[in-house]
Amino acid sequence: MRCFQVFRTPVGGLFRHVRDLTRGLAALGHEVGLVCDSTTGGPAAEDSLSALAKVCRLGIHRLPIGRLPGLADVTAAAAIARLATTMKPDILHGHGAKGGVYARLAGSRLKIPALYTPHGGSLHYEWSDPRGAVFLAAERLLLRRGAGLLFVCDYERSVFERKIGLGNLPSRVVHNGLWPEEFAGVAPDAYIRELVFLGELRHLKGVGDLLEALALLKRTRPVSATLVGDGPDRRAFEAQARKLGLTDSVRFTGALPARQAFGLGRLMVMPSRAESLPYVILEAVAAAKPLLATRVGGIQEILPPECLVEPASPAMLAKAIEQRLTRLEDGEVLARSLAETARTRFSAAGMCAKISVFYRDILAGTASR
Repeated sequence: MRCFQVFRTPVGGLFRHVRDLTRGLAALGHEVGLVCDSTTGGPAAEDSLSALAKVCRLGIHRLPIGRLPGLADVTAAAAIARLATTMKPDILHGHGAKGGVYARLAGSRLKIPALYTPHGGSLHYEWSDPRGAVFLAAERLLLRRGAGLLFVCDYERSVFERKIGLGNLPSRVVHNGLWPEEFAGVAPDAYIRELVFLGELRHLKGVGDLLEALALLKRTRPVSATLVGDGPDRRAFEAQARKLGLTDSVRFTGALPARQAFGLGRLMVMPSRAESLPYVILEAVAAAKPLLATRVGGIQEILPPECLVEPASPAMLAKAIEQRLTRLEDGEVLARSLAETARTRFSAAGMCAKISVFYRDILAGTASR
């Protein structure tokens, strides 16, 4: 098959998913092309796209794609439709809100089946929010232009069905996966602390909740932590750490590779307030890293109950951290067991094979609704 993957910015978990899907589809003998934004991603995106170029037989095509809706979308949508007319893909697969819009508009215009994977996106909004109502209404209108829906977790599918509806379209849940070489332990860093957080520094990731929890623990059991990542709220979190008297116990490193970050803490804490199916959790599981995460999104489909805590509750998070650090050896045994199970349960090759089958079912008209 000839498959076009359409998405906006080449960063984050969505881009990781597209990279894995491209690698896996190419290995299965399919011809793959990418369409994404030309103004974001920086040097890291350039390096990743260059590495993908050798398996993208339909090319990598970049053009300006804005984050918010605007007149530029008309130009971008027309450019993608022209590109599809030239390259003649069998399937268009849109990722994220913008990718879903462009893929489905082009597919509807050119009579090419277009699939959509939300990756969170518009699903973070509510109908009660005026801006959210606009985004969700647009999603509902676009349903009739698509040929099918792919979700990275059961949670995402259930939220999509509740907020937007499935429109009687064929749909499939296919979990993200990892490659065999990612299943390896990580040696502790020389500057290891008790906790490590890895992710984007913004409110949605619960970083403020983690800092509040550390302030509560400071009264009886001071806990050291390394916060790895960058983001729009980093300065605000640094100021919060100073205000809470955590300057000596909390270190901000900026962005680092995941496996390097894993060695910076004995227990990894992910206090997110909202997630879909985060790759960082899968990567930590593959590295046999002891984990504590919030009970949100698809995280519950990866981790057992003993690794989960309620979101947006610094007091409960503080209690859970203290308990897990007290019994860290038990957490290490559980982490090794989870890593072994994940080898088959969350396989990147398996993910790509299942998506390939769904593509074929869509083209054959046999995909189940």
